[in-house]
Amino acid sequence: MILSSKKRLKLAALLTAATALCGGTFPAQAVEPGAPLPSIPTVDAPAIDAVRSRQYWLESYGFTDAWKTSRGEGVTVAVIDTGVDGNHQDLSGNVLPGYDASGVGSENGWKGLGLEPEHGTLAASVIAGHGHKISSEGSYDGPGEPGGVIGIAPEAKILPISLELGTVTPGGKSIDEQLPDAVRYAVDHGAKVINLSVGSGDTNWPQSWDEAFAYAEEKGVVIVAAAGNRGSGLTQVGAPATMPGVLSVGGVDQQRKASWASSSEGISIAVAAPAEDMIGATPRNKYALWSGSSASAPVVSGLAALIIAEHPELNGNQVIQRIISSADDAGKPGRDPLYGFGIINPAKALGDEASQNAQENPLGSMRQWMSVHRKASQAAEEQPSPSATPVHEDGETIPAVAAPQAHRSAEDSGILPFIVLGGFALWVALLTGTAISQLKEIGRRR
Repeated sequence: MILSSKKRLKLAALLTAATALCGGTFPAQAVEPGAPLPSIPTVDAPAIDAVRSRQYWLESYGFTDAWKTSRGEGVTVAVIDTGVDGNHQDLSGNVLPGYDASGVGSENGWKGLGLEPEHGTLAASVIAGHGHKISSEGSYDGPGEPGGVIGIAPEAKILPISLELGTVTPGGKSIDEQLPDAVRYAVDHGAKVINLSVGSGDTNWPQSWDEAFAYAEEKGVVIVAAAGNRGSGLTQVGAPATMPGVLSVGGVDQQRKASWASSSEGISIAVAAPAEDMIGATPRNKYALWSGSSASAPVVSGLAALIIAEHPELNGNQVIQRIISSADDAGKPGRDPLYGFGIINPAKALGDEASQNAQENPLGSMRQWMSVHRKASQAAEEQPSPSATPVHEDGETIPAVAAPQAHRSAEDSGILPFIVLGGFALWVALLTGTAISQLKEIGRRR
């Protein structure tokens, strides 16, 4: 359905809250729409043990082994977020000139916007950070450099597309306009994966988003979206993670248990990935600790880039099929609202045993959804009200008829009483005549 102005404002506010409260060393908390949001604290980290050693997910999830097979070379991942600092020492050279969908940022998407301008840089570093050289390198045999953040796909490229969320700037655009514009730009400029570390508490989305997401689907682009965080007041998975075909990602802690504060719950969750105690890059060569499904989504986006680099013959549907079919089941058997199909398993996803026969997106089709739900909604809106006055079609001829002539009814003519009396007299006469005839017949028989 088309959202009202009030709904759109609520959605934009929730998108902001979900984006800003996805991470940081501060306790997760609910924030009223429009209220000031806490900044993500940043730190300098010049040594290998200050940042790299905190990236527990690289070894515990097998990404260090996966790099022997694929590092994401040749794959472009669009980060539709608050902007990416392409000059960061861990990202320089991996960030392409991008786009500003808000109308108030820099043309290349490198300027941070909104209440959490560092958020997009955090997400980008988890996907494609390459680290940097440090003075005390020691022994290091991984990809990139030993200092700072190394991404899941360190040889992938980031296409930054900046949004403005939660602030009102003269000349800026609404989220109804920004997001579909950003998605289309990403598809048209070579992105094979789109990362959306933004979310809302509303399961519905504006109709203006439909065509852009259907377009991405038809072009074989994998869209990955964060499921949202209970800790920031989002108790259910919201759009865009609820949209058909979107790979919605929930979060788990270091023990691989569903995170309460740093994830959400809903039937649209497809897989789960690490979401707590994460570290990432922030503008001006700084770093921050963060937690939330906004951190788990770029982990899955990075995994998708590894798969595409290793198996370029696969389409988007088959990449998604590989990720969900290779996941390790968790929680209740089968798909459930906390883990989806399970927790990601990079080794299986890249291996030969992973399922890749899907011809259709196993998470649904946006185009098919539109053909059913939007048409039904449109038909309901076009259905005339039972009390509506019928309207003739343009060009229809209405036949002319003569106006009825005025006349006085019998009740009002004054002769009705005489008609009644005359009828009564006739009836009495008939009865009398019949009686006389019968008496004469009786007399003759005697």
